[in-house]
Amino acid sequence: MAFQCQRDSYMQEFDTSVVSCVPAELTLENNGKKEKLKGFNLKLKDTILFPEGGGQPDDHGMVGGVPVLRVLRQGPEAVHFISSALEEGQEVHIKLDWERRFDHMQQHSGQHLITALADTMFGYKTTSWELGRQRSSIELDTATVKPREMEALEAAVNERIRAHIPVTVNLLSIDDPAVEKVRSRGLPDDHAGPVRIIDIEGIDANMCCGTHVSNLSHLQVIKILGTEKGKKNKTNLIFIAGNRVLKYAEKSYNIEKSLTGLLKTGADEHVDAVDKLQKTVKRLQKSNLIILREMAVLIAQNFKNKPDRGNFFSLHNKDGDNEFMNIIANEIGFQDTMIFLTVGEEKGVGLFLLAGPENIVTEVGPRVSELLQGKGAGKAGRYQGKANSLVKRAEAEALLKEHSSKLTTGEE
Repeated sequence: MAFQCQRDSYMQEFDTSVVSCVPAELTLENNGKKEKLKGFNLKLKDTILFPEGGGQPDDHGMVGGVPVLRVLRQGPEAVHFISSALEEGQEVHIKLDWERRFDHMQQHSGQHLITALADTMFGYKTTSWELGRQRSSIELDTATVKPREMEALEAAVNERIRAHIPVTVNLLSIDDPAVEKVRSRGLPDDHAGPVRIIDIEGIDANMCCGTHVSNLSHLQVIKILGTEKGKKNKTNLIFIAGNRVLKYAEKSYNIEKSLTGLLKTGADEHVDAVDKLQKTVKRLQKSNLIILREMAVLIAQNFKNKPDRGNFFSLHNKDGDNEFMNIIANEIGFQDTMIFLTVGEEKGVGLFLLAGPENIVTEVGPRVSELLQGKGAGKAGRYQGKANSLVKRAEAEALLKEHSSKLTTGEE
């Protein structure tokens, strides 16, 4: 069965009726976390909302005023997941999210064009492709490509776009001899109905279920951003088409404008300016490390020179690292002194080091780590790790002071 969205990819509104609507669950991924939504699986007599397939994501839209969260294909039918129920037999109006659909049409038809010409010009076969949210990729069956080949390919695809070449959809029966002559990676196991062929006049005929432009001129322009090393001796070609190129150009210009203001140089000098800044930062970081190490020694010596120094030393410093803390501990010595050191934001994330007699450190180390919401480990009189929150540093210090008194009294 061909859906209305496949018969007319440009239709944005459509009237149909509800065939069935049954309770269902949908698993969505949000910021890496999966969440289950309760709703309903809706089947319609026909639809202009494309179900996910052929490398193309599904459409968004409204059915009877209810948002459609997902559209999937089940055999010859499209299943729409909605949050509230609609009645069986009810007449409904579908409104398509046209901006999303047309974007998918441009990227998908652009992929067909690039795939066809990459094969014709260089013999590079497409093994798979992905329509991404910002850019798309085509996996080519070659380990390497030459930059000039990509330049020639980009020029060729844009020449075809300017040539105003028609793109037509043909429906053939599965036993039609013409099916054997078209480019295809095979039909899905649950395919039903006629075979759909996307024909770019004089360039390519390809078996495909997706929505496409009716003329290459509707692609506007294609930009091949570059290539990346793929899996198993493959190469990934990265591209954008149509309105994405316009958005990319606008975004690039705004970034360029911001960098010009920050770096006080022209766009052609941005890379050199950033390179100089990075080298300066590295020099400063190196100098800062030297100063921190020297400061660590001075801090330790200052404590050791105090006649009434006692047997407990605590310090928090915003700047520093594990080396900074270990230098202080080593300089002071912790056989007879309890040392508690932290670095980082005063009430935020940081590092901690506890050093002292091994029996006391082994006992209180995990408790200090727990107070700082961190993780740590230790041996030979040291316990150190990462603190996810230094808010309770004072409590940890009080705990250690209490145990340091054992060093004076000789308690075990």
